[in-house]
Amino acid sequence: MAYCASCGTEMQGKFCSKCGGAAAAPATGGYQQPGGGYQQQPGGYQQQPGGYQQPSSGYQQPAGGYQQPGGPSAGAPAMEENLICALCYAFLVLTGIVFLVVPPYNQNKLVRFHAFQAIFTWVAMVVLYIVAFIVSFVLVFIPGIGHALISLIYAALGLGSLGLWLFLMFKAYNKEKFVLPVIGPLAEQQA
Repeated sequence: MAYCASCGTEMQGKFCSKCGGAAAAPATGGYQQPGGGYQQQPGGYQQQPGGYQQPSSGYQQPAGGYQQPGGPSAGAPAMEENLICALCYAFLVLTGIVFLVVPPYNQNKLVRFHAFQAIFTWVAMVVLYIVAFIVSFVLVFIPGIGHALISLIYAALGLGSLGLWLFLMFKAYNKEKFVLPVIGPLAEQQA
């Protein structure tokens, strides 16, 4: 039985009585649906050689990993060295430890020096406050002048700590490597 290639109606002759189109060529095996539907090819299903092939288009990861457009290259610090060195002193032991652990800052020798100096300075301040606390137990028994001396010692320690903290941050920010006595050489050895 022949069908019209244009409209799919059954044909009696070479031309369709409905639209005047020519007859469709008969398929060589399998079912042929009127209107050009599914047609089984001779030989049935054939698998492509080589199995599954990854499509050539699609997501391609750039070599070297993700890089933010216009941003710093991978491995380069996001902040300037002098700012990082000053921030090592910001919260003394806390920021000192942070910059010793966080890459790429832990690879920079100057940043490591300032981080170790900040940590050792904090340890020295804790030791000084413990000594002041012990001395205050002795001074409390001196009538009249004992309490004044205790207040003077704690005021000097507090102002000295604040002044040293600001001084070290200022020097580090201005790209000056200020080495504290006793503590600085220890920090240089560790860095």
